[in-house]
Amino acid sequence: MLAECREAPDAVASQLANNDKEYSEFGALLRNQPPAALLTVARGSSDHAAHFLAYLVMARMGRLVTSLPMSLITLYQSQIQCEGLVSLAFSQSGQSPDLVAPTRFFREGGAVTAAFVNKPDSPLAEAAQWVFPLHAGTETSVAATKSFITQLVAGARVAAAWQDDLALQASLSALPGALSRAANMDWTSAIEVLKDVDRLFVIGRGTGMPVALEAALKFKETCGIQAEAFSSAEVKHGPMALIEEGYPLLVFAPRGPAQAGLLALAEEMRLRGAKVLLAAPAGTPGANLPMAETASIELDPISLIQSFYPMVEALARTRGRNPDEPRFLAKVTRTH
Repeated sequence: MLAECREAPDAVASQLANNDKEYSEFGALLRNQPPAALLTVARGSSDHAAHFLAYLVMARMGRLVTSLPMSLITLYQSQIQCEGLVSLAFSQSGQSPDLVAPTRFFREGGAVTAAFVNKPDSPLAEAAQWVFPLHAGTETSVAATKSFITQLVAGARVAAAWQDDLALQASLSALPGALSRAANMDWTSAIEVLKDVDRLFVIGRGTGMPVALEAALKFKETCGIQAEAFSSAEVKHGPMALIEEGYPLLVFAPRGPAQAGLLALAEEMRLRGAKVLLAAPAGTPGANLPMAETASIELDPISLIQSFYPMVEALARTRGRNPDEPRFLAKVTRTH
């Protein structure tokens, strides 16, 4: 896991060096034939990456994106209307039947289907009309790292291509360097805080929410910690009642419109006696986990998860666990 997460900057560079024509053509299709509806098809870490693309599309283009409950197709045989639909499937392996079946159903029904997958010869890739390889290389650790980061980048490339946004494309070109810096950020102070905990909240909002979800999943998978992700707004609608003296929180507060509320919540919880780990840019009041800024505010969450991965890997080992082989889990998960 540690070696693979540190390979992410090179994997991103590899992805950015490939498939420009395909992304450009896909973006032109979306501009020339504006979709009536968009949905994402994914599970686990890939679903968190899909949420990142969805947020970019909704924030930038004002078009709603739905996360598909796959059982609508695989169990309930729902005859979802495909006219004007764009389906975006995310997967590392491209093996799970409940991603393949909806993608095949939508394509046969006339929808535009795309697969963002690390295995371009997988069943999911074969089912989709458009295939965008992640170029993450071999990933053997059960816990996904570089494949997740390359999925985030693929989502940002779609947004940039759709809007023909040269500024975002330029920012993406500079991302490998920023991720190299992020991979070497010192987050070891978090290990001391979290080495003995059995529960915690991970807080994000906006484009930072998908990486909060991913961090919570990695705490569960690799460390055996009951971690739950909430937005800085949602946590106040009930979950905050759990926060008492010593309760641990990891708050992702990158630059952007959501940052002020995240910082306010971090301070409020600190005054309550919670153990707050605040990941934010240098100079941010209360920040104790450094963040490497990228060339675009929208890409900063990718930097945060890059810094998170080496810390959680080390935390797992400190807790006596093998992060490369979490118990009860397999690299390829097939669900229906």
